[in-house]
Amino acid sequence: MKIALITGVAGLIGSDAARFFHAKGFHIVGIDNGMREYFFGEDGNTRRNLEELRNECPNFTENNTDIRDAAAIARIFAEHNRDIAVIIHNAAQPSHDWAAREPQTDFGINAGGTLNLLDAARQHCPAAVFIFSSTNKVYGDNPNRLPFTELETRWELDPQHPYYEKGIDENMSVDHCTHSVFGASKLAADIMAQEYGRYFRMKVGIFRGGCLTGSRHAGAELHGYLAYLMKCAVIGREYRIFGWKGKQVRDNLHSLDLADAFYRFYQNPRCGEVYNMGGSRFSNCSMLESIRLCEKISGNKMRTVYVGSERVGDHIWWVSDVSKFQSHYPGWRVTKRAEELLGEIFEHNKTRWAAEA
Repeated sequence: MKIALITGVAGLIGSDAARFFHAKGFHIVGIDNGMREYFFGEDGNTRRNLEELRNECPNFTENNTDIRDAAAIARIFAEHNRDIAVIIHNAAQPSHDWAAREPQTDFGINAGGTLNLLDAARQHCPAAVFIFSSTNKVYGDNPNRLPFTELETRWELDPQHPYYEKGIDENMSVDHCTHSVFGASKLAADIMAQEYGRYFRMKVGIFRGGCLTGSRHAGAELHGYLAYLMKCAVIGREYRIFGWKGKQVRDNLHSLDLADAFYRFYQNPRCGEVYNMGGSRFSNCSMLESIRLCEKISGNKMRTVYVGSERVGDHIWWVSDVSKFQSHYPGWRVTKRAEELLGEIFEHNKTRWAAEA
């Protein structure tokens, strides 16, 4: 039996990775204790995703386990031992703002939980491929030092800058900057994942995601902005814009495109490799542009309010340079632009959201 052990399996990336790998013949061993609802309330509830996995994936086993519990994690690894072919670690506390409320919880999950999983893999299935979902927030606010021009609907990078054509690559420094508490805990996990790859020669890949989204995203105000933005458009909820005149730019990658990248890495893994992963120049939009897209797709005028203060460590502009990953795995590509992503989110959720209005 070939097992894909997936943490955060009820979340967006975890559930779509589970479907993707299940379709490839893997038995899915999922770990998720529903903490997203603790972080974000009912908007963060992922019970629906979990129920869909139970119905859609016959070879799915779930564990309601906290990744901070090293002994419990070790027991799961020991139970499945050498059958584990790949670990896909997505479980995290994912919000800037929430992390500042409970730094101990944030660091315990993001850094400590990651270490528990890495070491369990080293002890029980060292030949398995380990995929870690990191974040572009490990670069802190260093991207904000790039030269930008203010346009009508977005901030844009100076066309003369080397990052203009393809986006920000993996050579940007993660040092000498403000990360936010969340960015710091993910950076600690990111570096430890690299170390297990390089020091212990484990097949560890680190994927620094930008704006990752999809139709099953349980978007909340503090995390998952495209899904939450569309939900606000559908139900008429006021949407708060935090700083940068609403012109901050994010690239957007579909969760199934990321799952495809995970699978390609699994097929030909490397030790301690780091990749920036996002929609690249192919798929990106500003906050103002995404609001207009939501209005166009939903047919509703949005209610928005501008909050002048920016979130600590937040990016003015982020577009991922994915050319390193594409050079290692030439068959992979970004398949959907921002408007297509928002359209999919709308179609998948409009009936349920309308009932909540």
